[in-house]
Amino acid sequence: MIGRYQPFHKGHLEVIKNILKEVDDLIIGIGSAQVSHTLDNPFTAGERMTMISNALKEEGLAGRCCYIIPIPDVWNNALWVNHVKSLTPHFDVAYTGNALALRLLREGGVDARIQPLFDRAKYSGTEIRRRMLKGEEWESLVPPAVVKVVKSIKGVERLKDITKSDKITYLEPGDASP
Repeated sequence: MIGRYQPFHKGHLEVIKNILKEVDDLIIGIGSAQVSHTLDNPFTAGERMTMISNALKEEGLAGRCCYIIPIPDVWNNALWVNHVKSLTPHFDVAYTGNALALRLLREGGVDARIQPLFDRAKYSGTEIRRRMLKGEEWESLVPPAVVKVVKSIKGVERLKDITKSDKITYLEPGDASP
């Protein structure tokens, strides 16, 4: 199963539970593993691995999910499938929610499937990050273990810092602070 998990949420967890009805073991590939500290990808690969691992332990699924593997981008679609294969143990089926990844996997000879997304309007990394930025409730959308990780790394503060302008405002003596 390949995704970015920015952050790992309850929708991802439900998809994993459904996939585990079909397979014995699951490799979870963390896409865009080299990217962090951006609006779309605020969390590092290591932080995402911790989120996933802790959430799976919390659900009693850790023994079934043998591998969580970071997969950096290669920026070359013709090479991507072989790149994924080179970083992971052998797999028979790949699951993704991304149309391009699905096409590339199939063109690369992989039995690739789209697992139906779980309540996508509610459980979306984009929506969760939006709520974090707006100071809205987001914690109910992710497993409790993920809330702990995000809070321990000050993830909401990081996301808010990322949105700040790099423009420096200079104050004149006597001006009130902004």
